[in-house]
Amino acid sequence: MERIVLPQIENFNTIDVYLANGGFESAKKALAKTPDEIIDEVKKSGLRGRGGAAFSCGLKWSFMPKTTSKPKYLCINGDESEPGSFKDRQIFEDNPFQLIEGAIIACYAIGAKVAYLYIRGEYHKWIKMMQAAVDIVYEKGFLGEKMKETFGNDFSCDLFIHKGAGAYICGEESSLMNSIEGLRGYPRVKPPFPAQNGLWGNPTTINNVETITNIPAIIKNGWEWFSKIGAPKHPGTILFGISGHVNKPGVYELPSGTLLTELINDVAGGVIGNKKIKCVIPGGSSMPPLRGDKLEGVKMDADSLREVGSAIGTGGVMVMDEDTNLLDVLIRIAHFYHHESCGQCTPCREGTGWMEKTLKRIKQGNGTSEDLDLLCDVANQIEGNTICALGDAAAWPVKFMITRFRDEFEQYVKPEVSMPVPNKVHSMRSTAAPLNNLQK
Repeated sequence: MERIVLPQIENFNTIDVYLANGGFESAKKALAKTPDEIIDEVKKSGLRGRGGAAFSCGLKWSFMPKTTSKPKYLCINGDESEPGSFKDRQIFEDNPFQLIEGAIIACYAIGAKVAYLYIRGEYHKWIKMMQAAVDIVYEKGFLGEKMKETFGNDFSCDLFIHKGAGAYICGEESSLMNSIEGLRGYPRVKPPFPAQNGLWGNPTTINNVETITNIPAIIKNGWEWFSKIGAPKHPGTILFGISGHVNKPGVYELPSGTLLTELINDVAGGVIGNKKIKCVIPGGSSMPPLRGDKLEGVKMDADSLREVGSAIGTGGVMVMDEDTNLLDVLIRIAHFYHHESCGQCTPCREGTGWMEKTLKRIKQGNGTSEDLDLLCDVANQIEGNTICALGDAAAWPVKFMITRFRDEFEQYVKPEVSMPVPNKVHSMRSTAAPLNNLQK
């Protein structure tokens, strides 16, 4: 199978090798067409976003207003902070120039003169790599004013590397824009959407790093070629970052629709010690987990995973063997989302902390079956009731881990005991106790 995003070409991350293998020919081909033709090509290819939502890339581009006096912007989201996700940094390291070429084509298609590549603040090494690559591209005349002479077109654009603010919430597209503007990373209420009111109030399109890196190959080979790879409704290849209890963890590029069991057993070398799989989170820590005994026939594409009650997310496959303590796993996940909540929305700000504290109380042996039901209820109250999707990201692991592995969590809680009706004085005291427990 031909690898699109991470080609198996030695030293492909050097400009000479990239140019020798047709580098920037796709950009030249694209700039010879109209922007509408490029958008139509990407739309017909079926390329869907690789950042989690799996939304049509071409359709998103088409939302950019055609006639406006305002400047337009492209933001490339490389704020890879989802636990279990580590694919974007592989592109920064092994294929930076294809990402840059994809950005040039995207800017031309939507009419943007400026693109920002927003990279996670902790990715110091990869920020330096991408800045060095961008500097080389400017020197070669593929960015900036020199583009006009290089491509024989009046279009030109600039690309800036923006170091992230060190917060998970800045991976949310509107928080990302606030961060670029120098503001606090708070999600914005939608509508208006970024295509109407984005950076500094101007039309803006946001795409994931992996999404943009696919663009040059689509322009080079045509939409029909791309649409025939992998799952028909979610075509192309996907970078799967496999971690956990497997023999060969790493980033693997495979066609969408690949069987999850094939990915784990054949590609990642199976589970360490040939142990049974207890749990798999298929798309990064925020996605609903799957039981290890229900993986047969599960395919790794957006629609197939939705059918089995999960999601493709960022393609971060986290594998846990039969000896894994899922309560410990859930406590770590709950702590992460509690810590990373921006605090803007009450359900997320209060709910994430409450879930973490309750899970820790269960771990200490002070929980009951009622606490498990209450955790699911609180998760339901958070889900869908926040400005951005961090609330869902915090709620889903708790809700689905407990419901799908209820038998395991029951081992940590005390059985419910039928208590006699207390008198009035005792009643007042008894209602205070649970409230105090919630605050511990």
